[in-house]
Amino acid sequence: MNVLIVAEQVNGSLRKATLHALSAGRELARRTGGKLHVAVLGKGIAAVAEELASYGAEVHAADAAVLEHPLAEACAPVVADLAKAVQASFVGAAATAFGKDLLPRAAARLGAGMATEVLGFGGDGAAVTFRRPMWAGNVLAEVEIATPVKAFTVRPTEFPAAAKEGKGAVHAAPVAVDAGALKTRFAGFKEVKSERPELTEARVVVAGGRGTKGDFKPVEALADELGAAVGASRAAVDAGWVPNDWQVGQTGKVVAPELYLAAGISGAIQHLAGMKGARVIVAVNKDHEAPIFQIADYGLVADLFQALPALAAKVKASR
Repeated sequence: MNVLIVAEQVNGSLRKATLHALSAGRELARRTGGKLHVAVLGKGIAAVAEELASYGAEVHAADAAVLEHPLAEACAPVVADLAKAVQASFVGAAATAFGKDLLPRAAARLGAGMATEVLGFGGDGAAVTFRRPMWAGNVLAEVEIATPVKAFTVRPTEFPAAAKEGKGAVHAAPVAVDAGALKTRFAGFKEVKSERPELTEARVVVAGGRGTKGDFKPVEALADELGAAVGASRAAVDAGWVPNDWQVGQTGKVVAPELYLAAGISGAIQHLAGMKGARVIVAVNKDHEAPIFQIADYGLVADLFQALPALAAKVKASR
């Protein structure tokens, strides 16, 4: 029962989330006794394909002009055809914006049932089950997919990054997509430039919530001293205080940094679902009964407008 993992690359650079998806694919291949295959799609992706091969998987590189931009409509038929060619019983990817857009379309073409945001696996062989959150993380369900081919996305924070293992082969994957027949087209991509690390890949994240009252200056100042990314709760985003791409939580980005500092965040379940995988959690909140303290490794009952500048000053002085 072979496993096909769809890799994600941007401008020839492999995304970190792919390494976590590879780890999930390896575990699934061990449970089913199958072989791990990896698909990478794009234009001019030879270097990425060779990098993926160093993780010991069979790599299938779909290199074509029509795949230059990550349009799910163009990528889905390529993934579906490749899954059939390698006789994959499981087709997966990281639960990123790319994976969430592509995998349902590929699953539809394969007639496959699908599990999203998978946290782990259970069982062996054809009886493998998928553990995933439901009801904003209130419930963890063990899901069985009855279709012959099973599609899934994995939450990257729940699986370790794959280590390099031997050297796999690289094969050219056929691309039978008519660019002129596509109903969607790539119009452009306006990247938000920032000197801070990307939220989902940062080692340290400093996040603010309703307690900031819209003033994120202390949060940003501490983040800059720590070389950290800035995150926010849904309440802060919904209030229009910060951009949508800062949101951490069930309906935002899921992160698992080495350090997560939550300032003025009460700890709603949907927010905890997005950051509870952090190695160390530090909470700063005036309310000593805030739920965030129940999962925090370190808690400080204090006004963030006093505590964060003091912390920033200590970090600066320690250099």
